[in-house]
Order: sequence, then C-alpha cells, then structure tokens
Amino acid sequence: MSDIYQERSYSQSDVGFAGKPGIVVVDFQKGFVDPKYPMGGADLIERGVQNTARLLEVGRSASVPVACCYVAYNKKREMPHWKISAVGDLLIGSPEAELDKRIYEPDYDVGVRKTAPSIFFGTSVASFMQKEGVETMIVTGCVTSGCIRASIIDSFSLGFRTIVPEDCVGDHDPVPHHQNLEDVSRRYADIVDADTCIDYIEQWRKQNH
Repeated sequence: MSDIYQERSYSQSDVGFAGKPGIVVVDFQKGFVDPKYPMGGADLIERGVQNTARLLEVGRSASVPVACCYVAYNKKREMPHWKISAVGDLLIGSPEAELDKRIYEPDYDVGVRKTAPSIFFGTSVASFMQKEGVETMIVTGCVTSGCIRASIIDSFSLGFRTIVPEDCVGDHDPVPHHQNLEDVSRRYADIVDADTCIDYIEQWRKQNH
C-alpha cells in the first residue's frame, strides 16, 4: 500500500540531534497522573512518567536545562473554552495542579504554570531555553494528542530541533497517541525513545564537560 504523504515528499529527512539539548516536561501533574482524578490513571501516561524520570536523572547530572509545567487557573472564569469538563478542577492550589514528585526537582528545574495547551505559549520557557543555548528540544509529558502535539508544533516554530521520545509521552488512548506521533513525525519532529535521548545526552556531556 502506497503512502500518500511520502509520495508528496513528507518524511524525507530526519531532524537529528545537534548541539545542546534541553528537556521540557508537559503536565505530569496529579490531575493527569493520579487515577483518583477523572483524567488520571492511563497506562501510557504512567509509563511516560517512569521513563521521563529516568531521562531527567541523566539530564540533570549532565547540566541539561529542564522546564516543567502544569496547567492551572485562578478561577473557572479565567479558563479558555475547553471542551473537557475536568479541566475545571485544575485550579491553583488544588491537588490536581501539583506536579508529580517523580519528575519535578524544584531546586533544579524551571517550573511554570501555563493556561493554554503548549508549554511555550505565554510562558518564559522559550526565552529560558534560548538563553541556555539549547538547540535540540526533547519534549516529554502528556497528553500526546493535545498539549504534547501543541508543544511540539511550538518547539518547531521556535526553531528548535524537536525530538519526542515515544515512551516519555502518553495519552488516555493508544490510538490517538500513535496517530499523532506518526503525523508530527512526517512534518516537525523525530520520534525516538528514552534510551536514544539518554545516549545523546551522555555523548554531549563527554564532548562539553
């Protein structure tokens, strides 16, 4: 069966790793991770947390810049027109807004609150990564079909080489998880795994420290 996208020149090259890496972690907060909340408890998201924690341990030891975000609002009136009712529970100071302790290291990471899907929209993350001299952006977090896709597109638009370790992102449903990653891999980003990112970070550390 022919691939209509390849026939039209999509997926013709890899983005590739180059230069200093940075890691962004999108919305690994209790509202998406803890099964006692309506949006929490998905197997792919839990897998993503575990692999991202492993990636971050190596990244921090190599002095790789890390930014973690959570989505939360002062009040429901502040929220955009979300079609997800449980987002209404993501209020500042609520348990659902708390970042998972397995991935957030407040003494090292830059932590930001966001109010839109992308980690870059309306936050200081892009300017922080640019100041740090980051060329390759490793995108982790959840949900693949929503805030991860938005963050990938913004990372691409900001000029970063965008790399997505498939086992460090997660969705409620494996079908849109894989479909969205397949689609962004045609256009904006390389889809790899955590071990590939770890190998590059180790290589970069040896060359630069």
